[in-house]
Amino acid sequence: MNRMLVKTYKYKAGKNQYIVIQIFQKAVSSVGHGNALASNAVNVKIFKNVKGRKT
Repeated sequence: MNRMLVKTYKYKAGKNQYIVIQIFQKAVSSVGHGNALASNAVNVKIFKNVKGRKT
């Protein structure tokens, strides 16, 4: 993968909070002989912060 840019936005509409994740990426592959595969797969994990939790 040559390039990846991730932009994250948070906004609130009423009681709901939304998160928008924009992922821009470019994959390029080249070989002299044989087959090549360029993949644009992305793994995204979203974690929720727990506030006010006492241990």
